[in-house]
Amino acid sequence: METNEILKEASRRIFEAVKDMAGTEKAAGDFGRGAGGDISRNIDITAENTVLDYLKEINFECVVLGEECGRVELSDNPKGFIIMDAIDGSANAVRGVPFFCSSLAFATENRLSSITDGVITNLSTGQMYHSTKGNGAFLDDKQISVHKDVPLYKIVGVNTSGASQEIMKKLQPVFEHHSHTRHFGANALEMAMFAQGLMDVFIDLRDKIRIQDIAAGYIIVKEAGGLLLDSKFNSLDADLSYDTRVSFIAAANQEILDEILPRKE
Repeated sequence: METNEILKEASRRIFEAVKDMAGTEKAAGDFGRGAGGDISRNIDITAENTVLDYLKEINFECVVLGEECGRVELSDNPKGFIIMDAIDGSANAVRGVPFFCSSLAFATENRLSSITDGVITNLSTGQMYHSTKGNGAFLDDKQISVHKDVPLYKIVGVNTSGASQEIMKKLQPVFEHHSHTRHFGANALEMAMFAQGLMDVFIDLRDKIRIQDIAAGYIIVKEAGGLLLDSKFNSLDADLSYDTRVSFIAAANQEILDEILPRKE
């Protein structure tokens, strides 16, 4: 079975396992802090165990890098890394806000740039975004791309949760610009929607993003034709360590990025 198909099947199983949990008492609970540093909820643990059980069932030789479970070695001779945020947007999921997803990616080496496959599933609808390197990006069976025309409304995603005054000052041009800013609470799903052309720029400059949050979005955005840069406007790359935190800027093209977030000389 191709790696992309394995990620898709794992995502389908997550959807079936958690689709009735969101907004109920079953979603909550406190299982301590996961490997990523956030409190693990029951819906997180259920989703992760679903993936781990499936990978063991098919004997997929890999190292899993999970948001909650940490590093799990499923083989002495792994083919690569499964980078897993089984529930991105846990706060939304627990409260019943219908904006959360699963994010699964496969990397051959210890770098973001080695990611070959990614799948993001909207766990409120079951819709699946997926990509394999060199083959484009898709929403279910339809190929998608970033917005290529001049937008009627400029929509900019900006994650400012817990942002410092310094970061807010850096982002001031975004808020002063004649655009509509948004943040829905699940970075992976927002990256997927950006890749679909529903936003023109998506920015997170807080240096808080874990690799699990953006791994699948990384390949989907790139295959959809988007720019994906770090806070210094260089091509985004990083290792897969649990200590790694990144900032990123996704843009449909350089022109709209320069318009919304101009570089300071």
